[in-house]
Amino acid sequence: MMSLDVLDLARDLIRSPSVTPADAGAMDTLQRALEGLGFHCRRMRFGQIENLYARRGTAAPNLCFAGHTDVVPPGDEDAWRSGPFDAQVHDHVLIGRGAVDMKGAVAAFVAAVSRIDPAAQTGSISLLITGDEEGVAKDGTGKVVEALKAEGERVDHCILGEPTSAQAFGDQIKVGRRGSLNARITVEGRQGHVAYPHKAANPIPVLVRLLGRLQDRVLDQGFGEGTSAFPASNLEVTTIDVGNPVHNVIPARATATLNIRFNPHHDLTSLTAWLAGECEAVVLDREFAGQVTLDPIPTGNAFFTEPGPFVAVVSGAVQDVTGRPPMLTTIGGISDARFIRALCPVVEFGLVGATMHAVDEQVPVQELRDLEAVYGRLIARYFEAFA
Repeated sequence: MMSLDVLDLARDLIRSPSVTPADAGAMDTLQRALEGLGFHCRRMRFGQIENLYARRGTAAPNLCFAGHTDVVPPGDEDAWRSGPFDAQVHDHVLIGRGAVDMKGAVAAFVAAVSRIDPAAQTGSISLLITGDEEGVAKDGTGKVVEALKAEGERVDHCILGEPTSAQAFGDQIKVGRRGSLNARITVEGRQGHVAYPHKAANPIPVLVRLLGRLQDRVLDQGFGEGTSAFPASNLEVTTIDVGNPVHNVIPARATATLNIRFNPHHDLTSLTAWLAGECEAVVLDREFAGQVTLDPIPTGNAFFTEPGPFVAVVSGAVQDVTGRPPMLTTIGGISDARFIRALCPVVEFGLVGATMHAVDEQVPVQELRDLEAVYGRLIARYFEAFA
């Protein structure tokens, strides 16, 4: 069995312009590589989305690597140093959409596995790869996790290859994520002439009052500022829309959208109930002759992987390669770890994320090789600890 070169595989994956929901051959490239390494591959398609679950071995424990092959659009292609899907190397740096987020990490894990003799493997290694992480994530990792659980597939621990390093490779790993709740609030009033306000019902003051109430609330009041592992929860208003092009008409409708990022003091159910209560209260307070509608859009609850043997395995592997222990953190946005946590404990570790989603997304070739080395050490340490 031939070992794979991480750079070659990363370039092959980048050359597939797999902008969500398109796959453009990325999963085929990955499947060929994995089947050549003795993996049994299952394509799990939901809707328009290609997903892949691959496993080598049948024994426990089962260490899973999770990631995605879909990418965000490249933006202005003329602004790139070379084509966003050309996967060119300039001055020992690989440039291309997905180099960091996260085809580079997928390639690094597969390359690391290619150097392991299957006969010497004491448990199972699996990969859960989706094509729907950068999109709405409706038909991706969440659906695969549900299917695997229904089948009784056992996954003991998971490493997710998101770009977690901040300033320098290996400076941090993510052991949890804050929860996220989006919401759209619509205030329906009655249109009328500004000179006759008694004949209208202006939705704008009601919406402004409601948003003021929401912003004035200290979400973590009574809990302290965050937790030892999580920052304080925060609510941010992201849009306010009226759509009124003239100055002498009271509009019929005003809307706002907001996002709440929250720590484990809260959950989606409690926050949705609080928002609904505030919407009802503002109508009663103003005796408003209209209505307020709340449309909550839940993304995921907060989660935390407690420090223990698995976190120690990941941290130790990073330190083996970089010479320094990584910081454990929960900062940042959301990821597919919110789905995987229903299957098993999950920790995230990957490349430096400075250029993800940017023009000239890039990764030094040496950093790719270092990531491969970390994953190789992680696999070795894992089976020493858990097999």
